[in-house]
Amino acid sequence: MRERAAALCAAAVVVAGTLTAVPAEASAAHGVDIAKAARPTWKKCGTARYRTLQCASVTVPLDHANPRGRQISLALSRVPHTAKTYQGPLLVNPGGPGGSGLTLAGFVAATLPKKVAAQYDVIGFDPRGVGKSKPALTCAPGRSKPVRPDSVPSTPALERAGVSRAASFAKACAAKYASVLPYIDTVSAVRDMDAIRQALGARKINYFGYSYGTYLGAVYAKLFPQRVRRLVLDSIVDPGGVWYDDNIEQDYAFNDRHRAFLAWVAKYHSTYHLGTDPAVVESKWYAMRRALAKHPAGKKVGAAELEDIFVPGGYFNGYWPNLAVAFAAYVNRHDPGPLVTAYDKVGKVDAAGDNSYSVYTAVQCRDTAWPRDWARWRGDTWAVYAKAPFMAWSNTWYNAPCAFWRTAPLRPVDVANDALPPTLLFQATEDAATPYQGGVRVHHLLRGSRLVVERGGGNHGVTLSGNACLDRYLTAYLANGKVPRGKGEADAVCERRPDPKPLPTKAAPVPSSGSTLHGLLGHHG
Repeated sequence: MRERAAALCAAAVVVAGTLTAVPAEASAAHGVDIAKAARPTWKKCGTARYRTLQCASVTVPLDHANPRGRQISLALSRVPHTAKTYQGPLLVNPGGPGGSGLTLAGFVAATLPKKVAAQYDVIGFDPRGVGKSKPALTCAPGRSKPVRPDSVPSTPALERAGVSRAASFAKACAAKYASVLPYIDTVSAVRDMDAIRQALGARKINYFGYSYGTYLGAVYAKLFPQRVRRLVLDSIVDPGGVWYDDNIEQDYAFNDRHRAFLAWVAKYHSTYHLGTDPAVVESKWYAMRRALAKHPAGKKVGAAELEDIFVPGGYFNGYWPNLAVAFAAYVNRHDPGPLVTAYDKVGKVDAAGDNSYSVYTAVQCRDTAWPRDWARWRGDTWAVYAKAPFMAWSNTWYNAPCAFWRTAPLRPVDVANDALPPTLLFQATEDAATPYQGGVRVHHLLRGSRLVVERGGGNHGVTLSGNACLDRYLTAYLANGKVPRGKGEADAVCERRPDPKPLPTKAAPVPSSGSTLHGLLGHHG
Protein backbone atom coordinates (compact mmCIF):
# COMPACT_ATOMS: atom_id res chain seq x y z
CA MET A 1 0.00 0.00 0.00
CA ARG A 2 1.25 3.42 -0.79
CA GLU A 3 0.55 5.94 1.88
CA ARG A 4 2.25 9.27 2.33
CA ALA A 5 1.27 10.24 5.85
CA ALA A 6 3.40 13.31 6.30
CA ALA A 7 2.00 15.42 3.49
CA LEU A 8 -1.31 15.94 5.25
CA CYS A 9 -0.15 15.41 8.79
CA ALA A 10 -1.85 17.82 11.15
CA ALA A 11 0.04 16.46 14.11
CA ALA A 12 2.00 18.84 16.27
CA VAL A 13 5.55 17.76 17.00
CA VAL A 14 6.01 16.38 20.49
CA VAL A 15 9.30 15.86 22.25
CA ALA A 16 9.92 12.47 23.77
CA GLY A 17 11.30 11.91 27.23
CA THR A 18 13.98 9.31 27.75
CA LEU A 19 14.62 6.11 29.61
CA THR A 20 17.19 3.37 29.54
CA ALA A 21 15.65 -0.04 29.04
CA VAL A 22 17.05 -3.23 30.50
CA PRO A 23 18.02 -5.60 27.66
CA ALA A 24 16.00 -8.80 27.64
CA GLU A 25 17.85 -12.04 28.34
CA ALA A 26 16.25 -13.77 25.40
CA SER A 27 14.64 -12.79 22.14
CA ALA A 28 11.23 -11.15 22.42
CA ALA A 29 10.53 -12.95 19.17
CA HIS A 30 9.32 -15.87 21.26
CA GLY A 31 6.85 -13.72 23.18
CA VAL A 32 8.44 -14.59 26.53
CA ASP A 33 9.09 -11.96 29.22
CA ILE A 34 12.51 -13.04 30.51
CA ALA A 35 13.38 -9.76 32.19
CA LYS A 36 11.28 -6.85 33.32
CA ALA A 37 11.69 -3.92 30.97
CA ALA A 38 12.32 -0.49 32.46
CA ARG A 39 9.19 1.60 32.78
CA PRO A 40 8.92 4.68 30.57
CA THR A 41 9.63 8.03 32.20
CA TRP A 42 6.63 10.11 31.17
CA LYS A 43 6.95 13.86 30.70
CA LYS A 44 4.35 16.44 29.80
CA CYS A 45 4.27 17.28 26.09
CA GLY A 46 0.72 18.59 25.67
CA THR A 47 -0.33 20.63 22.67
CA ALA A 48 -2.97 23.33 22.34
CA ARG A 49 -5.36 20.67 21.07
CA TYR A 50 -4.29 17.77 23.30
CA ARG A 51 -3.21 19.23 26.62
CA THR A 52 -2.94 15.98 28.57
CA LEU A 53 -0.44 14.27 26.26
CA GLN A 54 2.65 12.83 27.87
CA CYS A 55 5.76 11.55 26.09
CA ALA A 56 8.54 9.07 26.71
CA SER A 57 10.77 6.66 24.83
CA VAL A 58 11.66 3.00 25.14
CA THR A 59 14.80 1.20 24.00
CA VAL A 60 14.54 -1.98 21.91
CA PRO A 61 17.02 -4.15 19.99
CA LEU A 62 17.58 -3.28 16.36
CA ASP A 63 17.61 -7.04 15.77
CA HIS A 64 15.20 -8.81 18.11
CA ALA A 65 17.07 -12.05 17.46
CA ASN A 66 20.11 -10.40 19.04
CA PRO A 67 18.69 -8.63 22.11
CA ARG A 68 22.13 -7.67 23.48
CA GLY A 69 23.19 -6.06 20.19
CA ARG A 70 22.65 -2.56 18.90
CA GLN A 71 19.75 -0.71 20.53
CA ILE A 72 17.35 1.85 19.02
CA SER A 73 14.71 4.05 20.64
CA LEU A 74 10.98 4.32 20.01
CA ALA A 75 9.09 7.51 20.79
CA LEU A 76 5.87 7.05 22.77
CA SER A 77 2.95 9.27 23.71
CA ARG A 78 0.20 8.72 26.26
CA VAL A 79 -3.06 10.09 27.49
CA PRO A 80 -3.31 8.37 30.89
CA HIS A 81 -6.50 6.85 32.25
CA THR A 82 -8.42 8.78 34.87
CA ALA A 83 -11.24 6.38 35.77
CA LYS A 84 -11.22 3.90 38.64
CA THR A 85 -11.99 1.18 36.13
CA TYR A 86 -8.79 0.56 34.17
CA GLN A 87 -8.80 -1.61 31.04
CA GLY A 88 -5.09 -1.39 30.25
CA PRO A 89 -3.11 0.25 27.43
CA LEU A 90 -4.76 0.97 24.08
CA LEU A 91 -2.05 1.19 21.42
CA VAL A 92 -3.06 3.22 18.37
CA ASN A 93 -1.48 3.47 14.92
CA PRO A 94 -2.49 5.68 11.95
CA GLY A 95 -0.96 3.59 9.18
CA GLY A 96 1.65 4.24 6.57
CA PRO A 97 3.96 2.45 6.89
CA GLY A 98 5.83 5.54 7.99
CA GLY A 99 3.07 7.40 9.82
CA SER A 100 3.75 9.01 13.19
CA GLY A 101 1.32 7.89 15.87
CA LEU A 102 2.21 10.34 18.63
CA THR A 103 -0.64 12.80 18.13
CA LEU A 104 -3.13 10.05 17.26
CA ALA A 105 -3.19 9.13 20.95
CA GLY A 106 -4.49 12.60 21.74
CA PHE A 107 -7.07 12.45 18.96
CA VAL A 108 -8.44 9.05 19.99
CA ALA A 109 -8.61 9.98 23.68
CA ALA A 110 -10.35 13.27 22.89
CA THR A 111 -12.83 11.82 20.38
CA LEU A 112 -13.99 8.69 22.19
CA PRO A 113 -16.72 9.22 24.79
CA LYS A 114 -15.04 10.47 27.97
CA LYS A 115 -16.28 7.58 30.10
CA VAL A 116 -14.67 5.10 27.71
CA ALA A 117 -11.42 6.95 27.03
CA ALA A 118 -10.90 7.46 30.76
CA GLN A 119 -10.62 3.69 31.25
CA TYR A 120 -7.55 3.32 29.02
CA ASP A 121 -4.01 4.57 28.78
CA VAL A 122 -4.13 5.59 25.12
CA ILE A 123 -0.64 4.96 23.77
CA GLY A 124 0.73 6.40 20.53
CA PHE A 125 4.10 5.48 19.11
CA ASP A 126 6.42 6.25 16.25
CA PRO A 127 7.41 2.89 14.74
CA ARG A 128 11.09 2.22 14.18
CA GLY A 129 12.62 4.68 11.74
CA VAL A 130 9.74 7.16 12.06
CA GLY A 131 9.63 10.69 13.38
CA LYS A 132 10.95 11.01 16.93
CA SER A 133 12.16 7.42 17.07
CA LYS A 134 15.90 7.01 16.59
CA PRO A 135 17.40 6.50 14.13
CA ALA A 136 14.86 8.23 11.89
CA LEU A 137 15.30 7.42 8.21
CA THR A 138 15.61 10.03 5.48
CA CYS A 139 17.16 8.45 2.42
CA ALA A 140 17.00 11.34 -0.06
CA PRO A 141 15.95 14.75 1.30
CA GLY A 142 14.03 16.86 -1.18
CA ARG A 143 13.29 13.98 -3.53
CA SER A 144 9.75 15.27 -4.15
CA LYS A 145 10.72 18.89 -4.70
CA PRO A 146 8.68 20.36 -7.56
CA VAL A 147 8.51 20.35 -10.47
CA ARG A 148 8.93 16.58 -10.96
CA PRO A 149 8.80 14.87 -14.35
CA ASP A 150 5.36 14.01 -15.67
CA SER A 151 4.43 10.70 -14.04
CA VAL A 152 3.01 9.32 -17.29
CA PRO A 153 6.06 8.21 -19.34
CA SER A 154 4.75 9.22 -22.75
CA THR A 155 8.32 9.26 -24.11
CA PRO A 156 11.28 6.92 -23.58
CA ALA A 157 13.14 9.83 -21.96
CA LEU A 158 10.45 10.27 -19.33
CA GLU A 159 10.49 6.55 -18.57
CA ARG A 160 14.26 6.54 -18.25
CA ALA A 161 14.05 9.50 -15.89
CA GLY A 162 11.52 7.69 -13.71
CA VAL A 163 13.56 4.50 -13.58
CA SER A 164 16.69 6.47 -12.77
CA ARG A 165 14.99 8.31 -9.90
CA ALA A 166 13.71 5.04 -8.43
CA ALA A 167 17.06 3.27 -8.70
CA SER A 168 18.86 6.29 -7.25
CA PHE A 169 16.56 6.33 -4.25
CA ALA A 170 17.17 2.64 -3.57
CA LYS A 171 20.92 3.21 -3.90
CA ALA A 172 20.84 6.19 -1.53
CA CYS A 173 18.96 4.22 1.11
CA ALA A 174 21.39 1.33 0.88
CA ALA A 175 24.40 3.61 1.15
CA LYS A 176 23.07 5.56 4.11
CA TYR A 177 21.33 2.83 6.13
CA ALA A 178 22.94 -0.45 5.14
CA SER A 179 23.07 -1.70 8.75
CA VAL A 180 19.49 -0.65 9.52
CA LEU A 181 17.38 -1.59 6.48
CA PRO A 182 17.37 -5.36 7.16
CA TYR A 183 15.39 -4.56 10.34
CA ILE A 184 12.87 -2.05 9.00
CA ASP A 185 9.86 -4.26 8.34
CA THR A 186 6.44 -5.13 9.70
CA VAL A 187 7.53 -8.10 11.80
CA SER A 188 10.26 -6.07 13.51
CA ALA A 189 7.72 -3.31 14.23
CA VAL A 190 5.37 -5.91 15.71
CA ARG A 191 8.10 -7.18 18.03
CA ASP A 192 8.64 -3.55 19.03
CA MET A 193 4.97 -3.37 19.99
CA ASP A 194 5.41 -6.33 22.28
CA ALA A 195 8.47 -4.66 23.80
CA ILE A 196 6.30 -1.60 24.45
CA ARG A 197 3.77 -3.87 26.14
CA GLN A 198 6.50 -5.23 28.41
CA ALA A 199 7.77 -1.72 29.21
CA LEU A 200 4.23 -0.70 30.15
CA GLY A 201 3.99 -3.66 32.51
CA ALA A 202 0.90 -5.03 30.78
CA ARG A 203 0.12 -8.72 30.34
CA LYS A 204 -2.07 -7.89 27.33
CA ILE A 205 -2.70 -4.94 25.07
CA ASN A 206 -5.71 -3.42 23.38
CA TYR A 207 -4.99 -2.24 19.84
CA PHE A 208 -6.71 0.20 17.45
CA GLY A 209 -5.16 0.56 13.99
CA TYR A 210 -6.07 2.31 10.75
CA SER A 211 -5.03 1.43 7.19
CA TYR A 212 -1.54 -0.17 7.21
CA GLY A 213 -2.02 -0.18 10.98
CA THR A 214 -4.58 -2.94 10.42
CA TYR A 215 -1.89 -5.15 8.89
CA LEU A 216 0.42 -4.28 11.76
CA GLY A 217 -2.32 -5.31 14.19
CA ALA A 218 -3.15 -8.52 12.35
CA VAL A 219 0.52 -9.56 12.30
CA TYR A 220 0.85 -8.75 16.01
CA ALA A 221 -2.19 -10.89 16.71
CA LYS A 222 -0.67 -13.75 14.71
CA LEU A 223 2.68 -13.65 16.49
CA PHE A 224 1.32 -12.86 19.97
CA PRO A 225 -2.32 -14.03 20.13
CA GLN A 226 -2.08 -14.58 23.87
CA ARG A 227 -1.21 -10.90 24.31
CA VAL A 228 -4.34 -9.53 22.61
CA ARG A 229 -7.20 -8.34 24.78
CA ARG A 230 -9.20 -6.25 22.28
CA LEU A 231 -8.43 -5.59 18.63
CA VAL A 232 -10.00 -2.92 16.39
CA LEU A 233 -9.03 -2.69 12.71
CA ASP A 234 -10.39 0.19 10.60
CA SER A 235 -9.97 0.39 6.78
CA ILE A 236 -8.33 -2.94 6.30
CA VAL A 237 -5.34 -3.94 4.21
CA ASP A 238 -5.80 -7.06 2.09
CA PRO A 239 -3.04 -9.38 3.38
CA GLY A 240 -3.35 -11.53 0.28
CA GLY A 241 -1.89 -8.80 -1.94
CA VAL A 242 1.04 -7.42 -0.02
CA TRP A 243 2.33 -5.37 -1.56
CA TYR A 244 2.50 -5.34 -5.38
CA ASP A 245 -1.02 -6.60 -6.05
CA ASP A 246 -2.55 -4.38 -3.37
CA ASN A 247 -1.12 -1.33 -5.11
CA ILE A 248 -2.66 -2.36 -8.40
CA GLU A 249 -6.04 -2.74 -6.71
CA GLN A 250 -5.58 0.74 -5.28
CA ASP A 251 -5.10 2.14 -8.78
CA TYR A 252 -8.56 1.01 -9.83
CA ALA A 253 -10.19 2.08 -6.59
CA PHE A 254 -8.69 5.58 -6.61
CA ASN A 255 -9.74 6.02 -10.20
CA ASP A 256 -13.31 5.19 -9.19
CA ARG A 257 -13.19 7.69 -6.33
CA HIS A 258 -11.77 10.39 -8.62
CA ARG A 259 -14.63 9.81 -11.02
CA ALA A 260 -17.07 10.02 -8.11
CA PHE A 261 -15.57 13.43 -7.31
CA LEU A 262 -15.93 14.55 -10.93
CA ALA A 263 -19.56 13.38 -10.95
CA TRP A 264 -20.13 15.43 -7.79
CA VAL A 265 -18.64 18.49 -9.55
CA ALA A 266 -21.02 17.91 -12.46
CA LYS A 267 -23.93 17.71 -10.04
CA TYR A 268 -23.08 21.23 -8.90
CA HIS A 269 -22.58 22.75 -12.33
CA SER A 270 -24.50 25.84 -11.16
CA THR A 271 -21.66 26.48 -8.71
CA TYR A 272 -18.56 25.35 -10.59
CA HIS A 273 -19.63 25.82 -14.23
CA LEU A 274 -17.63 22.85 -15.45
CA GLY A 275 -20.46 20.94 -17.13
CA THR A 276 -23.39 18.75 -16.15
CA ASP A 277 -21.98 15.59 -17.77
CA PRO A 278 -19.33 13.82 -15.65
CA ALA A 279 -17.54 12.78 -18.84
CA VAL A 280 -17.21 16.43 -19.88
CA VAL A 281 -15.91 17.37 -16.44
CA GLU A 282 -13.41 14.53 -16.62
CA SER A 283 -12.15 15.67 -20.01
CA LYS A 284 -11.58 19.16 -18.57
CA TRP A 285 -9.62 17.73 -15.65
CA TYR A 286 -7.30 15.81 -17.97
CA ALA A 287 -6.98 18.86 -20.24
CA MET A 288 -5.87 20.79 -17.14
CA ARG A 289 -3.34 18.08 -16.45
CA ARG A 290 -1.91 18.28 -19.98
CA ALA A 291 -1.65 22.06 -19.76
CA LEU A 292 0.18 21.90 -16.43
CA ALA A 293 2.61 19.31 -17.81
CA LYS A 294 3.67 21.94 -20.36
CA HIS A 295 3.41 25.03 -18.16
CA PRO A 296 3.52 24.32 -14.41
CA ALA A 297 1.52 26.71 -12.25
CA GLY A 298 3.66 29.00 -10.12
CA LYS A 299 6.72 26.87 -10.90
CA LYS A 300 5.25 24.38 -8.41
CA VAL A 301 2.31 22.50 -9.90
CA GLY A 302 3.03 20.35 -12.89
CA ALA A 303 1.17 17.19 -13.86
CA ALA A 304 2.73 15.10 -11.08
CA GLU A 305 1.98 17.72 -8.45
CA LEU A 306 -1.61 18.00 -9.68
CA GLU A 307 -2.03 14.31 -8.87
CA ASP A 308 -0.63 14.96 -5.39
CA ILE A 309 -3.30 17.62 -4.86
CA PHE A 310 -6.26 15.52 -5.97
CA VAL A 311 -5.35 12.12 -4.50
CA PRO A 312 -6.62 13.22 -1.04
CA GLY A 313 -10.09 13.45 -2.57
CA GLY A 314 -9.98 9.67 -2.81
CA TYR A 315 -9.39 9.43 0.91
CA PHE A 316 -12.07 11.75 2.19
CA ASN A 317 -15.01 13.40 0.47
CA GLY A 318 -14.62 16.43 2.73
CA TYR A 319 -11.79 17.59 0.46
CA TRP A 320 -14.06 17.79 -2.57
CA PRO A 321 -15.43 21.36 -2.24
CA ASN A 322 -11.98 22.95 -1.94
CA LEU A 323 -10.56 20.82 -4.73
CA ALA A 324 -13.46 21.82 -6.96
CA VAL A 325 -12.84 25.51 -6.26
CA ALA A 326 -9.21 25.19 -7.37
CA PHE A 327 -10.21 23.13 -10.44
CA ALA A 328 -12.84 25.68 -11.50
CA ALA A 329 -10.53 28.66 -10.96
CA TYR A 330 -7.90 27.21 -13.28
CA VAL A 331 -10.30 26.10 -16.02
CA ASN A 332 -12.82 28.96 -15.99
CA ARG A 333 -10.69 31.96 -14.99
CA HIS A 334 -7.21 30.79 -16.01
CA ASP A 335 -6.23 31.44 -12.40
CA PRO A 336 -3.57 29.01 -11.16
CA GLY A 337 -3.32 30.61 -7.72
CA PRO A 338 -5.80 28.30 -5.96
CA LEU A 339 -3.96 25.23 -7.29
CA VAL A 340 -0.68 26.55 -5.94
CA THR A 341 -2.32 27.21 -2.57
CA ALA A 342 -3.78 23.73 -2.59
CA TYR A 343 -0.37 22.24 -3.34
CA ASP A 344 1.17 24.10 -0.42
CA LYS A 345 -1.56 22.80 1.87
CA VAL A 346 -1.87 19.15 0.87
CA GLY A 347 0.70 18.25 -1.78
CA LYS A 348 4.05 19.59 -0.71
CA VAL A 349 6.41 17.14 0.98
CA ASP A 350 8.37 18.51 3.93
CA ALA A 351 11.11 16.88 6.02
CA ALA A 352 8.53 14.75 7.85
CA GLY A 353 7.26 13.61 4.46
CA ASP A 354 10.76 12.64 3.37
CA ASN A 355 11.09 10.56 6.53
CA SER A 356 7.68 8.98 6.07
CA TYR A 357 8.40 7.99 2.48
CA SER A 358 11.78 6.53 3.40
CA VAL A 359 10.21 4.29 6.05
CA TYR A 360 7.32 3.44 3.78
CA THR A 361 9.69 2.23 1.08
CA ALA A 362 11.98 0.40 3.49
CA VAL A 363 9.09 -1.55 5.03
CA GLN A 364 7.27 -2.39 1.83
CA CYS A 365 10.39 -3.40 -0.08
CA ARG A 366 11.58 -5.58 2.81
CA ASP A 367 8.26 -7.20 3.74
CA THR A 368 7.91 -9.23 0.57
CA ALA A 369 9.45 -9.88 -2.83
CA TRP A 370 8.65 -7.42 -5.63
CA PRO A 371 9.12 -7.96 -9.36
CA ARG A 372 12.72 -7.23 -10.34
CA ASP A 373 12.12 -7.08 -14.09
CA TRP A 374 11.16 -3.52 -15.07
CA ALA A 375 9.33 -4.86 -18.13
CA ARG A 376 6.79 -6.44 -15.74
CA TRP A 377 6.14 -3.09 -14.04
CA ARG A 378 5.83 -1.31 -17.38
CA GLY A 379 3.41 -3.83 -18.85
CA ASP A 380 1.22 -4.04 -15.76
CA THR A 381 1.05 -0.28 -15.35
CA TRP A 382 0.10 0.45 -18.94
CA ALA A 383 -2.61 -2.22 -18.68
CA VAL A 384 -4.01 -0.51 -15.59
CA TYR A 385 -3.62 2.94 -17.12
CA ALA A 386 -5.82 1.94 -20.07
CA LYS A 387 -8.75 1.49 -17.66
CA ALA A 388 -7.81 3.60 -14.66
CA PRO A 389 -5.42 6.40 -15.61
CA PHE A 390 -5.80 8.71 -12.62
CA MET A 391 -3.13 7.25 -10.33
CA ALA A 392 -1.64 4.30 -12.20
CA TRP A 393 1.77 5.71 -13.11
CA SER A 394 2.23 7.94 -10.08
CA ASN A 395 1.61 4.91 -7.88
CA THR A 396 4.10 2.85 -9.85
CA TRP A 397 6.84 5.44 -9.49
CA TYR A 398 6.09 5.76 -5.79
CA ASN A 399 6.80 2.06 -5.32
CA ALA A 400 9.40 1.61 -8.05
CA PRO A 401 12.42 1.68 -5.69
CA CYS A 402 11.34 -1.83 -4.66
CA ALA A 403 12.39 -3.06 -8.11
CA PHE A 404 15.95 -2.05 -7.24
CA TRP A 405 16.00 -2.62 -3.48
CA ARG A 406 19.24 -4.00 -2.12
CA THR A 407 17.98 -5.70 1.04
CA ALA A 408 16.73 -9.26 0.61
CA PRO A 409 12.94 -9.63 1.02
CA LEU A 410 11.07 -11.54 3.69
CA ARG A 411 7.97 -13.67 3.24
CA PRO A 412 4.58 -12.17 4.13
CA VAL A 413 2.98 -13.38 7.35
CA ASP A 414 -0.10 -15.58 7.09
CA VAL A 415 -2.43 -13.67 9.42
CA ALA A 416 -5.11 -16.39 9.62
CA ASN A 417 -5.95 -16.76 13.28
CA ASP A 418 -8.36 -18.79 15.38
CA ALA A 419 -6.79 -18.01 18.76
CA LEU A 420 -8.15 -14.49 19.35
CA PRO A 421 -10.94 -13.07 21.48
CA PRO A 422 -13.77 -11.43 19.48
CA THR A 423 -12.30 -8.66 17.34
CA LEU A 424 -14.00 -5.73 15.60
CA LEU A 425 -13.42 -4.71 11.97
CA PHE A 426 -14.63 -1.60 10.13
CA GLN A 427 -14.67 -1.09 6.36
CA ALA A 428 -16.28 1.29 3.85
CA THR A 429 -17.56 -0.30 0.66
CA GLU A 430 -15.96 2.29 -1.62
CA ASP A 431 -12.70 2.93 0.23
CA ALA A 432 -9.94 3.57 -2.31
CA ALA A 433 -6.83 3.23 -0.14
CA THR A 434 -7.90 -0.13 1.30
CA PRO A 435 -10.54 -1.58 -1.03
CA TYR A 436 -13.54 -3.35 0.47
CA GLN A 437 -12.51 -6.93 -0.27
CA GLY A 438 -9.58 -6.57 2.10
CA GLY A 439 -12.01 -6.17 4.97
CA VAL A 440 -14.00 -9.19 3.85
CA ARG A 441 -10.85 -11.30 3.53
CA VAL A 442 -9.58 -10.44 7.01
CA HIS A 443 -13.06 -11.06 8.43
CA HIS A 444 -12.75 -14.64 7.15
CA LEU A 445 -9.14 -15.03 8.27
CA LEU A 446 -9.72 -13.86 11.85
CA ARG A 447 -12.07 -16.44 13.24
CA GLY A 448 -14.71 -14.91 15.50
CA SER A 449 -14.19 -11.38 14.17
CA ARG A 450 -17.12 -9.07 13.48
CA LEU A 451 -17.29 -6.80 10.43
CA VAL A 452 -19.12 -3.45 10.50
CA VAL A 453 -19.57 -1.92 7.05
CA GLU A 454 -20.22 1.66 5.99
CA ARG A 455 -22.36 0.99 2.94
CA GLY A 456 -21.73 3.37 0.06
CA GLY A 457 -18.96 5.03 2.01
CA GLY A 458 -15.82 6.11 0.19
CA ASN A 459 -13.93 7.52 3.14
CA HIS A 460 -10.73 5.99 4.48
CA GLY A 461 -10.71 5.69 8.27
CA VAL A 462 -14.40 5.53 9.09
CA THR A 463 -14.58 5.48 12.89
CA LEU A 464 -14.31 8.68 14.94
CA SER A 465 -14.96 10.67 11.76
CA GLY A 466 -18.56 11.69 12.08
CA ASN A 467 -20.63 8.54 11.51
CA ALA A 468 -22.46 8.02 14.81
CA CYS A 469 -23.66 4.55 13.77
CA LEU A 470 -20.10 3.26 13.38
CA ASP A 471 -18.94 4.95 16.56
CA ARG A 472 -21.66 3.26 18.62
CA TYR A 473 -20.22 -0.15 17.73
CA LEU A 474 -16.70 1.04 18.51
CA THR A 475 -17.73 2.52 21.85
CA ALA A 476 -19.64 -0.58 22.95
CA TYR A 477 -16.67 -2.80 22.10
CA LEU A 478 -14.12 -0.70 23.94
CA ALA A 479 -16.45 -0.22 26.90
CA ASN A 480 -17.38 -3.84 27.55
CA GLY A 481 -16.22 -6.05 24.66
CA LYS A 482 -19.67 -6.18 23.05
CA VAL A 483 -19.69 -7.06 19.34
CA PRO A 484 -22.56 -7.21 16.82
CA ARG A 485 -23.91 -10.64 15.98
CA GLY A 486 -25.21 -10.36 12.46
CA LYS A 487 -25.31 -12.90 9.67
CA GLY A 488 -23.73 -12.96 6.24
CA GLU A 489 -20.77 -11.06 4.89
CA ALA A 490 -21.22 -8.15 7.31
CA ASP A 491 -22.33 -8.38 10.91
CA ALA A 492 -23.64 -4.81 10.93
CA VAL A 493 -24.22 -2.12 8.30
CA CYS A 494 -24.20 1.64 8.68
CA GLU A 495 -25.25 4.00 5.92
CA ARG A 496 -22.78 6.40 4.39
CA ARG A 497 -22.54 10.00 5.47
CA PRO A 498 -23.98 12.59 3.08
CA ASP A 499 -21.68 14.05 0.44
CA PRO A 500 -20.39 17.54 1.23
CA LYS A 501 -22.10 20.68 0.04
CA PRO A 502 -20.34 22.83 -2.57
CA LEU A 503 -18.31 25.90 -1.73
CA PRO A 504 -18.83 29.09 -3.76
CA THR A 505 -16.09 29.51 -6.34
CA LYS A 506 -15.10 32.79 -4.73
CA ALA A 507 -14.36 31.02 -1.47
CA ALA A 508 -10.73 30.90 -0.42
CA PRO A 509 -9.47 27.55 -1.70
CA VAL A 510 -7.72 26.37 1.43
CA PRO A 511 -8.12 22.59 1.56
CA SER A 512 -9.00 21.19 4.93
CA SER A 513 -8.76 17.64 6.17
CA GLY A 514 -12.34 17.91 7.37
CA SER A 515 -11.32 16.20 10.59
CA THR A 516 -8.16 15.76 12.56
CA LEU A 517 -8.31 12.04 11.84
CA HIS A 518 -7.93 12.43 8.08
CA GLY A 519 -5.07 14.82 8.60
CA LEU A 520 -3.37 12.13 10.67
CA LEU A 521 -4.10 9.34 8.22
CA GLY A 522 -2.52 11.24 5.39
CA HIS A 523 -2.85 10.11 1.82
CA HIS A 524 -1.37 7.98 -0.86
CA GLY A 525 0.13 9.92 -3.68
